[in-house]
Amino acid sequence: MNSSSTYSATQDKLGQRSRTRFLILAMVFIVTTVNYADRATLSITGPAMRQEFGFSDLQMGYMFSAFSWAYVLAQIPGGWLLDRFGARRMYAASIFAWSFFTLLQSTLGTVALFGSVASVLFIMRFCVGLSESPAFPANAKVVAAWFPKTERGIATAMFNSAQYCAAVVFTPLMAWMVHAIGWHHVYIWLGSFGILLSAAWLMVVKSPIRHPKISEAELAHIRDGGGVVEMDEAVTKTDKGTKGQTWNYVKQLLSNRMLLGVYLGQYCLSVMTYFFLTWFPVYLVQARGMSILKAGFVASLPAICGFIGGILGGLISDTMVKKGYSLTAARKTPIVAGLLLSSSIVICNYVDVEWMIIALMALAFFGKGVGALGWAVMSDTAPFQAMGLAGSIFNLFGNIAGIVTPIAIGYIVYETKSFNGALIFVGANAFVAAFSYLVIVGKIDRLKLKDE
Repeated sequence: MNSSSTYSATQDKLGQRSRTRFLILAMVFIVTTVNYADRATLSITGPAMRQEFGFSDLQMGYMFSAFSWAYVLAQIPGGWLLDRFGARRMYAASIFAWSFFTLLQSTLGTVALFGSVASVLFIMRFCVGLSESPAFPANAKVVAAWFPKTERGIATAMFNSAQYCAAVVFTPLMAWMVHAIGWHHVYIWLGSFGILLSAAWLMVVKSPIRHPKISEAELAHIRDGGGVVEMDEAVTKTDKGTKGQTWNYVKQLLSNRMLLGVYLGQYCLSVMTYFFLTWFPVYLVQARGMSILKAGFVASLPAICGFIGGILGGLISDTMVKKGYSLTAARKTPIVAGLLLSSSIVICNYVDVEWMIIALMALAFFGKGVGALGWAVMSDTAPFQAMGLAGSIFNLFGNIAGIVTPIAIGYIVYETKSFNGALIFVGANAFVAAFSYLVIVGKIDRLKLKDE
């Protein structure tokens, strides 16, 4: 075959661009949806379990926070494991482990015969948090590998919006289970489904350069657009000496002003996330007098708006990049606008009409969705040699809010006998997050680390 015909054959092959990256994104979306559903189980089953076991507001606050204590503590080790062993294998192990501990919570009544019910539940929730710790850094790593810069905003928005999909799909389903067949079944069905999902993940997800369904054209599209296509292969090629760099990298990541601003913004944004995952259904039942079943369905309405906002924020950001705006402007514009809009949650303190409360909550969660592009920023800024570690530190800061928020709201409600202060607490954090991105973050660009 002469050179011209070889060139022609190559062009033909390159012209057939596959869409395998969207299959990978769909898998990431499904796994993240189940991830958030497992986190939110206690917020739905909590009122029924509280009635059965007699938990106080303070006990509920601490049990809501148990997940995040473990989640935060395991972030840096989880990030190191991702960089050392790869996102594919570590994520599969993570899915299996958190699903197993979710399933185990269905036995709470029996296991609690050997100790305090609250203590046993705290430990089980702690184990779920420990197991889920690699999830979001792995998501960011997979998106950075499979998507070019111009598509990364919408890809990140898709997996980040899974939290709202979890509320839309699973919250009403879990509420129905609690109402119709008992809270135990929530844990049985979700845990069993997750264990099956861990096997599906291993079958579907691989690095771009090794995936059998990817075409040369799609691989070139991803690579030329800045995708880190050697997702896990780069890990296996890393020599053992890299381990000694871990704390050197941590110091550099924590001393960078841009990343510190991103970390603070994620912490403040996550305050609203954890209000939604923990106290929101309780707020609807206790403060607004709804039944558990009604609260489960009503909670899905703001979630739908949050999902729409999340997709819109990603589309706006990617469109701005394609139109020639700087990456900094394209990421910051929807983030800041969305965060300011989400502070409207405070207005709920001044209205009593049920539909207006739901509408304001929907508006706040729509704004939160638009502004939830922190993981896109991490995919854009994380240094190549420590992407898992950088994502884990980012996730650590975000999920410190998972410790602080449930306990803080528990104390506020316990001391004031009202949720008004809790909503002010959530709204104020949205303002701080907007300030952080506007003033502290500065230019958004990929960080370069120095080896020792």
